[in-house]
Amino acid sequence: MSQDQEHFRDSIGTINDEGKRAWVFPKKPSGKFYRYRKYVSYLLLTTLVAGPFLKINGNQFFMFNVLERRFNIFGFPFWPQDFHLVVISMIIGVIFVALFTVAYGRIFCGWMCPQTIFMEMVFRRIEYWIEGDRGAQIKLDRQPWNAEKVQKRVLKWILFFIISFVIANVFLAYLIGSDRLLRYISEGPFDHLSTMLSLLIFTGVFYFVFAWFREQVCIIACPYGRMQGVLLDEKSVVVAYDHKRGEAEKGRKKFRKNEDRKSLGFGDCIDCFQCVNVCPTGIDIRNGTQLECVNCTACIDECDTIMEKVNLPKGLIRYASEANIEKKEKFRFTPRLKGYTAVLTILTGILLGMLFLRNDVEANILRLPGQLYEHKENNIISNVYTYKLVNKTIEDIDNVGFKLISHKGKINLVSNNKFTVPAQDLAEGTLFIEIDQAAIKSDKEKIKIGVYSGDQLIETTSTAFLGPRSYK
Repeated sequence: MSQDQEHFRDSIGTINDEGKRAWVFPKKPSGKFYRYRKYVSYLLLTTLVAGPFLKINGNQFFMFNVLERRFNIFGFPFWPQDFHLVVISMIIGVIFVALFTVAYGRIFCGWMCPQTIFMEMVFRRIEYWIEGDRGAQIKLDRQPWNAEKVQKRVLKWILFFIISFVIANVFLAYLIGSDRLLRYISEGPFDHLSTMLSLLIFTGVFYFVFAWFREQVCIIACPYGRMQGVLLDEKSVVVAYDHKRGEAEKGRKKFRKNEDRKSLGFGDCIDCFQCVNVCPTGIDIRNGTQLECVNCTACIDECDTIMEKVNLPKGLIRYASEANIEKKEKFRFTPRLKGYTAVLTILTGILLGMLFLRNDVEANILRLPGQLYEHKENNIISNVYTYKLVNKTIEDIDNVGFKLISHKGKINLVSNNKFTVPAQDLAEGTLFIEIDQAAIKSDKEKIKIGVYSGDQLIETTSTAFLGPRSYK
């Protein structure tokens, strides 16, 4: 492709020659891939909306309470003490996306990204229902603000705002928990003005994104589009135009009935621009892989429909790699993909192992800072500690106490020697550990402590015990 033909790379597809926003009016897509995308979208939308309200063993299916540092993923509760598991999960997510980008390009963007799903499967479909298809939308945009335009635009904006408000409520349920959200709703907004203000801010952000910013999120704000330039190679399978078949020797040509295009040297592309008209980011896929392309497959469906009408083979635009188009190479599991898969498998195994080995109760017992040991009667050495017990279950743990496992001695709590750790909460306090000096072998002894619920050992932990330097 010559330098003159590469001018489309000088700016993004949604900016015109004057540097202003070029509003995209995509044609309503249809076809096999669009039908599959709808099924996937319905499933993901159902999961997204139901996620904060479903519960497993009393735990919210998904929750990301950043303020209280409490997270639930697939019903597993994560506390600040489990943050390393959250980090591993995030790393796995990044590698998973990178693996599929190397193999299949921006398939995540076109099929699974919440921005694409809400924009294409919710807001645009409302737009098609109210304003009509591409031609009707362009006509409505150009006509003056008469009664028809005001009626359609106001109805659309009201519905957009209502849906944005619903999305904001679901988003808030992920942040503060569905039980708390439902309680706030039942008590009324005036009892929770700060939460209502946050809800309106979220609503405004979602409305701005889906009513005005739209595809610009994928092009400008999302870093994933930049990542694909680093991750893609000639073997990556993406939504691609077969330029070998489409251009042939003499390039594209408008369709004429009963014309032998092949003998004339023209390619199968009839230059109908339907792949451009249906694109939600306003690009021409025939120019090759571009930053704006989200692999939504709308152009594949549209091109296949046109090819069928003009009795030419389908697949002029399809899922293919550059190597497949240029050299007819089939998809191979390259060493690069094997490396990503190996790392992903190892990290997933580590995460699963940590999840199964994780205790329902976590205990931390630390010496009180700045305090030395105390020498009592009968050669008893005493140290003072603070304890913190985290209960990750949905039930209270009653009759909790401590016992020394590694040494003979006593543990005395400042308050009662038995207490309760509330469900999904923590208990903390102060305790004294007393050990006979004869049992201490160093000035900084490591001791093991058992946490019991009645007679049942539920957790063990270790801490340091200070004693005198001169001992036998």
